[in-house]
Parts: sequence; structure tokens; C-alpha cells
Amino acid sequence: MKTAVALGTFDGLHFAHRGVCDLPSGFKKVALTFEKPPKMLISGNTELIYTFEDKCKYLKELGFDEIVTLDFQQVKNTYPLDFLNFLKDEIGASYISCGFNYHFGKNGGGDTDILVDFCNKNGIELKIMPSYLLENGETLSSSYIRALLKNGEVEKANNCLYKPFGFEGEVLSGDKRGRTIGFPTINQKYPKDLVKLRFGVYKTRVEFDGKSFEGITNIGIRPTFETDFVTSETYIKSFSGDLYGKNVKITPIKFLRDEKKFNSLEELKKQIAKDLEN
Repeated sequence: MKTAVALGTFDGLHFAHRGVCDLPSGFKKVALTFEKPPKMLISGNTELIYTFEDKCKYLKELGFDEIVTLDFQQVKNTYPLDFLNFLKDEIGASYISCGFNYHFGKNGGGDTDILVDFCNKNGIELKIMPSYLLENGETLSSSYIRALLKNGEVEKANNCLYKPFGFEGEVLSGDKRGRTIGFPTINQKYPKDLVKLRFGVYKTRVEFDGKSFEGITNIGIRPTFETDFVTSETYIKSFSGDLYGKNVKITPIKFLRDEKKFNSLEELKKQIAKDLEN
């Protein structure tokens, strides 16, 4: 069976990515990607939309038979032609799909012009997806979606993504202040490699043990009680029970308000009641 290869980092699997991932039937479908976008590996500043595990899971859902993850440190000095010969000889690509701005090889020196020439000379079918323009005239990209999430615009971001932005983590033992004011919460560390959502309170979907609940989640540094790392603290509507040690998924649905420091527990209690009402 011939092999079709989709090239990209695919963080977020937005509409433009899915155009690249739409490969013809009758081929073995391979996604060639990196664990993290090369720009992030160079800068050391990681702001993923999806964890690597989620990205691989979603690529499988989209019909890929195999996911090849390149080691950036090993390939960063590969010359563009050597990379293309790797696709032809090692991956066995007879069909290649990528975006209009795909770059490859040492210092990103390879571009779609070089790719077109190589494919023509080697009888490889090629699909290059053009830019995807949104209604507001913006070009859809992972960077654009990260900017929306940093501004708390989760609804707009989720409309572009394959699956809504969210995160999963173990429930940690907290200081149990919430239960003293009638709003027991679960505490989780916000994943350090994910793009940082705008700090504040969100309406959320909370999932565990195959069940789904509504919740309100504060993401930030908990200014009333001061923590030095980003936390996710969630009140789960219509639930009571012990979730310590369980993995719980939090999906922000709507931004409600900015994070705020309260002068007393009573003030905090009133605000949580108002958040629930909203």
C-alpha cells in the first residue's frame, strides 16, 4: 500500500490543520510531527494548546495509521534535501500534504517551492493547503488561538479547534477552606506546558469516572490565599464526594470574571454564590 504523509506540528488541530490531515483513501496515512513546535523548543517557552498525548489521540481519531514523532535535536541540522529524501526513502511517501507556510530542514531553509520541485522530479503527489481566513479577516493559526485563550476568549477558540481546550490532572489535597464556607472545591495544578489561560473564573465542564458535571473554576494564583504556582480550583455543581487522587478533566466553556483578592471569607462566599447564579 502506498503511503500518504501529512506534515505539521498540528497543535490544536484547527480547521487549517484538518485540511492538511484530509488524505486520500487507499493510502497508509502517516502524520509526521514534533512533540512540541520547533519554535517553542528553540525559545524554551512552551505554550501548547493540546498535550502531546491528546494530539496523538486526536490524530488517530482523524484516521491516521501511524504517527512519526521527529526528535528536533536530531533533525535541526538536517539539510532540506536530506529531509525530503528521508520522506521518500524511509517513510516511503508517494503523497505529501502540508500547509502553505511549512518550513523544514536546517534553519527552516526548506519551503514549499523546494517541496514542489522535489515532488515533481520524484513523481510524488503533493497537496499544499492555502491559508484559512476567518470571518474577521484574520489568518487562522495556532498562534491566533493561543492569543484568544490568553485573553479568556475560550468560546471563540473552541469554535476553531478539533476538540475544546481543556486539561486533566490529579486532584490534590488542598487547605479545605472551601468546605468551611459551603463551597467545597477540588484543587489541581494547571499543566505547566499548556498555554496559560487568562487568570479568572470560568464556567466549566467537569468530567471523571465517565460522568459529566457543571462547575465553576478559578484559574490563577489564588490571590486571597497566595500560591506561587498556577492552580485550578473547581466547585462542582450537584456533586458531593471525595475525589482526592483521581484524574479529573476540566473544560473551560465561558469566562465569567477576572481573578480577584477578597478581604474576607464572607466576601469570597458571596462572590462564589454570584458566580453560580451567573
